[in-house]
Amino acid sequence: MTTGDRDRKKSARPGVPRRQLLTTAGMAPVLAGLGAAAGACAPPPRGHNMGNVRQFKPVPTTEEHWRPVVTALGRPGNLIRGTYHHTPFPRGDLHLTSRGIPISSGLALGSHVSFVRYDDGSTMMMGDLVVTEGELQGMTDALQAQGIAQTAIHKHLLSHTPEVWWTHVCGHGHDAGALAHSLRTALDRTATPPHIVPAAPPKPLAMDTAGIDAALGAKGTNGGDVYTCVFVRRETIVDDGRILPPGLGATSAFNFQPLGGGKAAVNGDLVMIASEVQKVLAALRHGGIEIVELHNHGLTDEPRLFFTHVWAVGDAVTLAKAIRPAIAATNVAPASG
Repeated sequence: MTTGDRDRKKSARPGVPRRQLLTTAGMAPVLAGLGAAAGACAPPPRGHNMGNVRQFKPVPTTEEHWRPVVTALGRPGNLIRGTYHHTPFPRGDLHLTSRGIPISSGLALGSHVSFVRYDDGSTMMMGDLVVTEGELQGMTDALQAQGIAQTAIHKHLLSHTPEVWWTHVCGHGHDAGALAHSLRTALDRTATPPHIVPAAPPKPLAMDTAGIDAALGAKGTNGGDVYTCVFVRRETIVDDGRILPPGLGATSAFNFQPLGGGKAAVNGDLVMIASEVQKVLAALRHGGIEIVELHNHGLTDEPRLFFTHVWAVGDAVTLAKAIRPAIAATNVAPASG
């Protein structure tokens, strides 16, 4: 054995192939270049037991806590149930049609991001961004450069023009303002328009909203261009070792866009655990609801969550009645607050 062979043998870690060590070393400069949010929402190591890891809890906050986020994003948001800060980014600049129907920003073109503070002093950022096909790669590069994880890239609509994509993002750090600034840097690679202050409260929608409420068993809200009903998972959801506050990352939501004459286009998604998926799909198809996609939104949620996006056109109340059995097949309750 030569001197070089003895040195290489000493430097090798027991049980770890030398090729793996070289690969890891080669990746070090790449990993070092990622931002502070890098690694958030990443899968745990193989064989990792989540039951042995402390679960961090969300803490109450006020609007004052989120001023750095508002400043960085350049627009106001809303404090949800005194816990997390939610900011919408409607893509009103996009003129999209699906099956010949113009799609409003409220129906399917609303980017949004939420921030939640935890009892270890850190903040998790979680959101869903709408981008055109021409914007997707550039924004992906910007997200990676800022250390923000992408946890899903997929569609929410069936055939549509122009082509758009939805990408879910997640970040974690101890500086909420810095997280927001990183996201803003990525959003600036898109044509997402600046915040516009509504001129007046939303007008009543030309639909039987009371009938929708009764059919779904939940009170919806008027968003100006759509009527939205939301349901939240009843069980505790943990993501990346952090308990998600109710309504964050684990909701079923349905948007009804009026088309005139009591008709509506419905777009939305249902959140499910694995044992519920087939029951939900069968219930949707039995009611004549079209299925767009079945996928995950996150990487580390426990229990594992699945989402199916839906589409339908018809009488608004009739559609709500058709969706109700699918909702009933899942462990959700109407959102409050």
